[in-house]
Amino acid sequence: MTIVDAAPAGTSTRPGTIGTSTTRPDGTAKVQGSFEFSSDLSADGCLWGATLRSPHPSARIRSIDVSGAWKIDGVETVITAADVPGVAVYGLISQDQPVFASDVVRYVGEPVAAVAADHPETCRRALEAIVVDYEVLEPLLDPEAAIDGSHPPIHPDGNLIRHQRIVSGDVEATGEIVVEGTYEIGMQDQAFLGLEAALAVPDPGGKGVELHVATQWLHEDRAQIAACLDLPVDAVRLVLGGVGGAFGAREDISLQVHTCLLALRLGRPVRIAYSRGESFLGHVHRHPATIWMRHHATPEGEIVKIESRMVFDGGAYASTSSAVLINAVTHAQGPYRCANAVVDGYAVRTNHLPCGAMRGFGVVQACFAHESQMDKLALACGLDPVEIRLRNAMRTGDPLITGQRVLNVAPVERCIRDTAALPLPDSPIGGDRRDGVIDAMRLPGGAGRTADRGDIVRGIGWGVGIKNLMYSEGFDDYATARCRLSDGVATLKFATSEVGQGFVTIAPQIARTILGVDIVELDRIDTLVGSAGSTSASRQTWMSGGAVDAACRRVRERMFEHVGRTHQVDPIRLAIDGTDVVDTVSGWRLSVADATAGAAFDETVEYHHPPTEELDENGQGNCHTAFGFVAHRAVVDVDPQLGLVKVVQIATAQDVGRALNPLSVLGQIEGGIAQGLGLAVMEEIIQIDGVIRNGNFTDYLLPTFLDMPEVVATLIEEPDPHAPMGAKGVGEAPCISSTPAIVNAIRDALRQIDGVGKPLDRVPVRPSDICL
Repeated sequence: MTIVDAAPAGTSTRPGTIGTSTTRPDGTAKVQGSFEFSSDLSADGCLWGATLRSPHPSARIRSIDVSGAWKIDGVETVITAADVPGVAVYGLISQDQPVFASDVVRYVGEPVAAVAADHPETCRRALEAIVVDYEVLEPLLDPEAAIDGSHPPIHPDGNLIRHQRIVSGDVEATGEIVVEGTYEIGMQDQAFLGLEAALAVPDPGGKGVELHVATQWLHEDRAQIAACLDLPVDAVRLVLGGVGGAFGAREDISLQVHTCLLALRLGRPVRIAYSRGESFLGHVHRHPATIWMRHHATPEGEIVKIESRMVFDGGAYASTSSAVLINAVTHAQGPYRCANAVVDGYAVRTNHLPCGAMRGFGVVQACFAHESQMDKLALACGLDPVEIRLRNAMRTGDPLITGQRVLNVAPVERCIRDTAALPLPDSPIGGDRRDGVIDAMRLPGGAGRTADRGDIVRGIGWGVGIKNLMYSEGFDDYATARCRLSDGVATLKFATSEVGQGFVTIAPQIARTILGVDIVELDRIDTLVGSAGSTSASRQTWMSGGAVDAACRRVRERMFEHVGRTHQVDPIRLAIDGTDVVDTVSGWRLSVADATAGAAFDETVEYHHPPTEELDENGQGNCHTAFGFVAHRAVVDVDPQLGLVKVVQIATAQDVGRALNPLSVLGQIEGGIAQGLGLAVMEEIIQIDGVIRNGNFTDYLLPTFLDMPEVVATLIEEPDPHAPMGAKGVGEAPCISSTPAIVNAIRDALRQIDGVGKPLDRVPVRPSDICL
């Protein structure tokens, strides 16, 4: 990666503090392979668990015969829906998903039974011995049939999960320039490398259980698990296992309840670990969506009105579909001013795999549509793609189509201009080798050596995005943190799931900066402290960072009071300078280690962001907390005859508020762009008749190191006055507009050939979309 202007001005130069690129505390262990992921966990006397899943997308269960499994040596127990002692269903927003299917199955892969045995192979044989008699039913696979009511309900809650309408301004307004299109977004997998795994250890007498699991929200998992187990919440303790990526897929329950049920039934530790194929069935995915959008504009390119209809396929169960839909419809305008809008959004049930949270959470789908439209609008108005975006760029204080004003720093114009100022690739198509030989790895098709340099066309495309931060619609979002300071050592305790985003790096940086200590220890991440909320929605830097910041500040006040009493100094005159407590009037100073020798200060803080509200019947209301912005410019080489694409460079300027750790921010930018690239040209879960056909990393195509382009980035640091420490979450923005930037670049390349090009209204773009 080439970094431009990434170092913030005036930040601390003391190692390990805010503004420095401190390295991850778990980085060395992960590189060496000694880091303990959840799949590495075990315990004395531990048994293996496994889950039997439905082979049908829709079927009635006539009977389940588990007698064959019991006859296999080494099988310790077999459980079904009848063995769930508490609530039989769970869910993040709506409790609509069974722990085990009992009467019907609603998607391929739905759990029907589970076993525990002495070896994974014994588990496999036991599952094969269970006989389930199914009456296969006609599946609901068309989201439009879920909306129009032409298919019988597949769930007691109906086929429509949510409908949301937004009406803003003058609905009769029109513009002289009108462009429209229908866009499709395929189902994307989070594709984390660390598979689902959990270890449950029961308490003596079955009065409780401790679950070690890779998850995004320990306390929410605990609440759902306790309800299904019919145990008090305090009797269920969760400990964060090593997480090998998440990206939204670990927000929902997967194997948690099954593992605990087996362990409590047997009074012995039980572990379950998914294979890659089972992982595709066992977690939610990005919603496939169909979005129709129409823009009205003046001849000068100023947007007059937006119309849109969005349909999101939520699969068999609700998960977070209602919240994903709200994000999509409220971001329909993109980072642009728009006074008038009519938007209808639908999230529906089908017999496809369940869909829920994935990085970008509904805004990825909306952004592909509105950025495709912006290029169409530019062409219709005879404007450059950059100019059309600048003329409509949102500013701080502008209203959204929901009536909510963007009170956060909104440097959209700067994002665009700073991205445009970044250097374009300086090498020609195919590279610039000194010996004059073309580097095939830099051509579309790579090692296949199928492309001819003379056939390649280079295109440039743009995408600009807006993303809400934290939770919305009146949710009481908060995070808890505890700080203890004694003998110059700070200890932090929080339940913030570290899924790779780097909070275990940022939190000690905050403590070092505020408290003036060098040594910061992190306590175990578990439910023995208050909830930190979910590691999602780009919220943990703001929320858990805000909690750590507040807890450390309270401890610092206590320390100043102690120093004042001990040394007869007015505490209000004290400050931290490096690793010393200093009297700002006299210059007297004392090291923090000496100031806290033999003393202990301990504070726990619960941090809340300002309240939000639900939308009314016209989609109006202050439903979001805050916003971040980003721009991407993609340079892409295209072989139009073979339909092959090579992404050469992504340039980006991202609104980060304040970069607490520039290296971590850049890591998020690179990773998000990789996922945006995947959605643009290769990643899609294929289901035929409700059956997944590519549930493996051979057929589900992922970007590799060779697919990744050069990334040129600049960080826009305009501290947000509403954010703790001025920092915005940065995890989701990189994948929001990188996808449409790449597709717009492919469109640009194809237009250069015949002046028309191809619509490319679906992602991922397939070779056949380009060459046929």
